[in-house]
Amino acid sequence: MRAHLISRRGGAGLDVVQKLKEKDEYALQALMEQYGGMLLRTACLLMKDRQAAEEAVQDTFIQAYNKIRQLNDPSKLTSWLCRILINRCRMRQRTWSWKHLLPSDRVEQIMETSGSGPGPEDQLLVQLRNNRLSDAIRRLDYKYREVITLYYYNEMSVADITELLESNENTIKARLARGRSRLKAMLEQKEDGDEG
Repeated sequence: MRAHLISRRGGAGLDVVQKLKEKDEYALQALMEQYGGMLLRTACLLMKDRQAAEEAVQDTFIQAYNKIRQLNDPSKLTSWLCRILINRCRMRQRTWSWKHLLPSDRVEQIMETSGSGPGPEDQLLVQLRNNRLSDAIRRLDYKYREVITLYYYNEMSVADITELLESNENTIKARLARGRSRLKAMLEQKEDGDEG
C-alpha cells in the first residue's frame, strides 16, 4: 500500500497528503521513508549534533502528522516539511546549544555511499574533503549554515529559500555570499595549516 503513496518522480504523491489528513499511519510511514534521509542530513548540518538532529526530524514528522490540514497546497509538501524542520532546529539551537560540548558525529556517516564507483584511494580523498567541508559548515554562524545547507545540500533555489525562510531575496543572496566566503577562508586556512 505504501508504494502507491509515493509518485514515480520520487516525491510524495498527492495521495500521501490526503491519506495523512485521514490519519493513515501507512502514509506517515511512507512520508518518513521518502523524506527522512533528506531531513536528517539537513538537520545534522544545521544542528552540529546527531542526536539533536534526529530529535528535530522526529518532531518534524510528529508536527507534520498533527498539522497536515494546514498544508493548503500538497505540491509544496517538501518545502512545508523543510520549514517545520528549520523551525524545530532554530528552537533547539536557541535552547540547547550550550548543553552540547562534545563534537558531533560526522554527517557523512548518515549519507549512503554507492556500491560501485571510485577506488579506495579516491574514496578516502573524497571522504577527507567532505569531512573538512562538513566541519567548516558546522563552524559557520547558524544563519549562514542554514542557507548554505538549503542551497547546496537540498538544491533549493534562492527564491525557494526566500519563501521558506520568509525573508528578503537580497538577504538570502548576501548570506549565501558571506557563507561561501567564510567557508572558503576556513578551508584555505585549513589547507595552509596542513602544509605547515
